[in-house]
Amino acid sequence: MSGKLWDGRFSEKTGEIMEDFSASIHFDQRLWPHDIKGSLAHCRMLADAGVISKEEFEAISKGLKKIEKELRSGSFKFENRLEDIHMHIESRLFEVAGKPALKLHTARSRNDQVALDIRMWLKDEIMGAARRLLRLQKTIARMARDHMDAILPGYTHLQRAQPVLFSHHLMAYVEMFSRDFDRMMDVYKRTDVMPLGAAALAGTTYPIDRAAVADMLGFSKVSENSMDSVSDRDFTMEFLSAAAICMTHLSRMSEEIILWSSAEFDFIGLPDAFSTGSSIMPQKKNPDAAELVRGKTGRVFGSLTALLTLMKSLPLAYNRDMQEDKEPLFDAADTLKACLNIYIRMLPHMEIKKDHMRAAAQKGFLNATDLADYLAQKGMPFRKAHDCAGRMVAKAISQKKELHEMNLEEMRAFSPLISPDIFEALSLKTMIKRRSSYGGTAPENVSAAVDRALARIEGLLEPHDPGHGNGV
Repeated sequence: MSGKLWDGRFSEKTGEIMEDFSASIHFDQRLWPHDIKGSLAHCRMLADAGVISKEEFEAISKGLKKIEKELRSGSFKFENRLEDIHMHIESRLFEVAGKPALKLHTARSRNDQVALDIRMWLKDEIMGAARRLLRLQKTIARMARDHMDAILPGYTHLQRAQPVLFSHHLMAYVEMFSRDFDRMMDVYKRTDVMPLGAAALAGTTYPIDRAAVADMLGFSKVSENSMDSVSDRDFTMEFLSAAAICMTHLSRMSEEIILWSSAEFDFIGLPDAFSTGSSIMPQKKNPDAAELVRGKTGRVFGSLTALLTLMKSLPLAYNRDMQEDKEPLFDAADTLKACLNIYIRMLPHMEIKKDHMRAAAQKGFLNATDLADYLAQKGMPFRKAHDCAGRMVAKAISQKKELHEMNLEEMRAFSPLISPDIFEALSLKTMIKRRSSYGGTAPENVSAAVDRALARIEGLLEPHDPGHGNGV
């Protein structure tokens, strides 16, 4: 089958420059496992419906399995003349199976065929991302469990604000990546819809069984409207949106790792295996892994923007513009996978410099709020307590002291409510322990949060059928 699928309508051959321009095989060839699987299911359904004979079914299925082996081994030949993975497989099928191959495309179009392939491919990618997100959460939660005694400054506006457990800070990222996991599973639900049988846009006249194909391919439902089936790319935009939000979280973590590993912070040390040096400055150890993740975030944002822009003005149903959906989708999925893998591998090997963290938490008047709370609990209205604590901070600054370095007499000059117990109230240990409201940084809270997170993650990692449960 050397000609085009549409040669009957045309009197001239497609120009070579047009073949090169319109070819997508250089990127959509990765869809081949799904194209083969979808074709086998379609073929089986056609045979069951009596559209093709048993002998034709056997010839086609045998041919598809031979092509699968060729693709898997790398011996399959690609050329721009055949445009995409669908035409490559169909053309080769005619070579190995003969005339029965001409019947495989009965009751389907490349429009619903590519929609099927993308959904099948993306379902696999979503589940892979979900598993990595769980592994990343588990990695971070274990770090939190192992460093419950580390205290560092919490920041607002990148200014030291209040002391928190390092574990509490880590668990904030577990929350972020937990939401990313939930988003991925939500996207999975809307990707798990079988479009094959919509044909070009209007359905088909053949007595096909779409539900049977969905069952063979592991889809939980069949698409309702044939026009929407071939033109819908909401699920790809949803995936890119979820990926972009996840990359935002990875980028925020990257920024903190970059800051914390600098000499100015010196809270962590990065493993050599995930760092690089300078071509001119021998002393440098650069946080390149974190910087690259931060940089690649913009790349995923760009993929989302590209697809939103692509789809925003397309009339129903399929348009060739939609061929342009795959490269940004594939690139974003690959990028997300690589970034998650880097963090899963890198984080457990970071050096946590607890002494440096604690020293930083004892400077910068991080106990000023606790001083105001102390006065309020002694009976002073909080707004007056806040003002009093502010004046005491100003006095301490003028003396180049921290609040807890002032003596009792100096403190009592601001309020007679202050007594010797003030020093215990302003200690790091007390400040951390007293923040016991649900979700706060008190050790018992954080320890319980770690336990809950690890139990939840372990439960989700249990083997389940992804199409019929929450396990991954």
